[in-house]
Amino acid sequence: MTDFMPIISPPTPAPSPRPSPFHYLTFQPKYNPSEFSTLGPASRKQYLISILHECSPAELRFISQTVTPMLKRDVLTELPAELALHILAYVDDPCTLARASQVCKRWRDLVADDWLWKVLCDTYSFRADTEDKSDTNLFEDDESCDEMDKFTSNSIDPWLTARDRLKRQEITSVSHWDPYSSDDLLHPRTQFSHQEYFRRAYGTMINLRKGGNVLRAHRMPTPTPDSGVVTSVALDTEWIVVGLANSKINLFSAITGVVSRTLTGHELGVWAVHLICRGGYWGRGEMDEDGYPDDADDPVVPAALKTALGIDRRRRMKYPMNVEDDSSKPSDICCTSEGWGQPNSIIVSASCDKTLRVWDARSGHCIYVLRGHTATVRCARVLHNRPIAVTGSRDSTLRVWNIQKGVMLRVLHGHTASVRCLDICGNNIVSGSYDTTCRIWDVDTGECTRVLRGHSHQIYSIAIDGNLVASGGMDTIVRVWDATTGNCVAQLTGHTALVCQLQLSSTTSLLATGGSDGRVITFSLRSFTALQRLAAHDSSVTSLQFDANFLITGGNDGRVRVFETQTGNWVRDLGERSESVWKVLYKKGICAIMCKRAGKTTMEIWTFKPKER
Repeated sequence: MTDFMPIISPPTPAPSPRPSPFHYLTFQPKYNPSEFSTLGPASRKQYLISILHECSPAELRFISQTVTPMLKRDVLTELPAELALHILAYVDDPCTLARASQVCKRWRDLVADDWLWKVLCDTYSFRADTEDKSDTNLFEDDESCDEMDKFTSNSIDPWLTARDRLKRQEITSVSHWDPYSSDDLLHPRTQFSHQEYFRRAYGTMINLRKGGNVLRAHRMPTPTPDSGVVTSVALDTEWIVVGLANSKINLFSAITGVVSRTLTGHELGVWAVHLICRGGYWGRGEMDEDGYPDDADDPVVPAALKTALGIDRRRRMKYPMNVEDDSSKPSDICCTSEGWGQPNSIIVSASCDKTLRVWDARSGHCIYVLRGHTATVRCARVLHNRPIAVTGSRDSTLRVWNIQKGVMLRVLHGHTASVRCLDICGNNIVSGSYDTTCRIWDVDTGECTRVLRGHSHQIYSIAIDGNLVASGGMDTIVRVWDATTGNCVAQLTGHTALVCQLQLSSTTSLLATGGSDGRVITFSLRSFTALQRLAAHDSSVTSLQFDANFLITGGNDGRVRVFETQTGNWVRDLGERSESVWKVLYKKGICAIMCKRAGKTTMEIWTFKPKER
């Protein structure tokens, strides 16, 4: 019998000792550090390669983790300031810039450069305006991105180099022309900041898309159906002027929305109102060598009203460097114009009682009652930076007035029927009449420089901007004219009823039209083709206004609608639907809506301005 002896497996040998994680600290290279620094480039590389070949994977990972941060470079910090700003100028998202400003102090200083925000203002078509007088501290609604509040607010002198601008830590004060000052001298003030302006404009844009709130809603009972109809509105950053068919003019604060006062004096309905902003400068015109107009003597008015009109002060003819030539300034779609240096805002109103009245907005006093027309005064405009008003009447004439002196300067004869509409650009006047013609006039001489013929029916709307004139009327065709030659350069079709609303803008190269058919059409002024055809309303378009970003319309169907200007996409409807919308005006975050709601005249004042930090 064979015995089997169990075979016991040999014991597992102990693992070989692994190198200590700090073994590299005791590793003695062939060359010491002082000798390594004396090696040539090729020998240094061989030395490093020999070390890497001896390393374990864990040690190689350690080397990689150590070397990688050493190879990183902050490009914006390493580059000269000019190149760093050039790179940042390609970032068109303000929230990205806001986050970039939190990386480090150097990045924060770069993002705070005012030139960068000026470029961003241009990208978003925000036209920087140093003349905004409104108090934005009173507004609370803000639907804009919270990260916008992280922007720094350092104002940087644009005349310094980028490198010098980044070294400056304190806000400097420089001398600027203050167009809204009540003095005749240049006033030093804190430098205008494009960064802060962009923050407000961007917040306003976001709020217009999905925010905003009603500052005030005023409701007025109407004894008769027609007595409470709103016929005209003017809006700036301080005042909202509303003309009514019951002969009254209501004045509201654009800052708080409260009723300031009611102006009474007209005997019949008010058909047109125009608001002249306080401040400004004296534009070019017929002046004597002493700097005073030579067309009238000083009027006999109370001293306080002379002050309101700026009569008792020297008139400055010097132009600030940043002000464009007033010979090319188009009119404001909000029925306002820049002042001539007067300390108070001035209101001009035209009425069915055949008169033109001039009011002091601050006191509510009627300064002048100007007579001359023999029928209803249907339209009125005031030139920028000059106390010159132009009116059109059903008596087929236009009249030019000096509203500071309270005198009529000249009568413009030529039309053979009622003057229904007029517009101004610089010193040029364009008028549209029921006689189917448009005329271009020189305001200083009264000469009719061009007669524009082509419409087959009455003309209801007209606009001029630079060398282009657009007109529309009962024949449903919009005609575009060359103001220099008087030739018709385009006939634009698309409406099926009266074209009652027009806005022309050479800045955006767009023409927008609204008709009684409820359609709104935008045309390119470069190709004269239709860009968007919008079925905006179910009935007549009563108001139309656009800028580079938004198109706002109002209609007899009771809706106020907002569209994107470039795409035509619908954005939103403002407020609840009413019975009818008479007028809508929008300016710098304030929107005035005049409508009929529950049988009452309703005046809603909206704000879309962001809250202040």
